[in-house]
Amino acid sequence: RGRAKVLMYPYEKPLEAGEILVARFTEPSWTPLFINAGGVIMEIGGPMQHGAIIAREYGIPCVSGIDNATKLVKEGDLLELDGSAGTVQIIRDDCHENVVSSGSQ
Repeated sequence: RGRAKVLMYPYEKPLEAGEILVARFTEPSWTPLFINAGGVIMEIGGPMQHGAIIAREYGIPCVSGIDNATKLVKEGDLLELDGSAGTVQIIRDDCHENVVSSGSQ
């Protein structure tokens, strides 16, 4: 569980410790951000995509293949991420809103 940080480019703003990185995709230049990430959500990719591989190496949850994640998730949203189930929930006012899910982790 953590707050969302929506990024289109790897260094547009800092990713603070524990924040959930929400991006269209990642590639090697994004790798340093994973040190602080509490989790990763990507629009593009699957289990063998760069972000998923790096997330596994760092032991952080990752859900990929979430259409329009960078639009559905707002900066600062409280998220609950389950990489094994491939689900993302936005937590609003003590309720869970299932807004996105994927078969890819």
